[in-house]
Amino acid sequence: QVQLVESGGGLVQAGGSLRLSCAASGRTSSTYAMGWFRQAPGKDREFVSSIIWSSDTKFYADSVKGRFTISRDRATNTVYLQMNSLKLEDTAVYYCAVKPTVTTKYVFGGQGTQVTVSS
Repeated sequence: QVQLVESGGGLVQAGGSLRLSCAASGRTSSTYAMGWFRQAPGKDREFVSSIIWSSDTKFYADSVKGRFTISRDRATNTVYLQMNSLKLEDTAVYYCAVKPTVTTKYVFGGQGTQVTVSS
């Protein structure tokens, strides 16, 4: 089982930046990918970005392309989400998740971190 701890959220003005971190511990040796998701009030959780651990291949939701960058540190099993040019609609609780294999679903385990963008 993998434990996930997200951090780095906060209150920022529109146009500002934040960097989220997600530290994974436990059974991380079989990680296929890690991803970031978010859930705004009254909305379903949605995909934001993901990274395949072995190839460094990255994926982004259209709504964040060009503004967000995902990266990872293999040595510390940490995945980051650099968020620039933040918009009001980026306000949400951000969760990271791990995908153990290519065929399994993402597994969530952290409490999430709140990102609030103000005007």
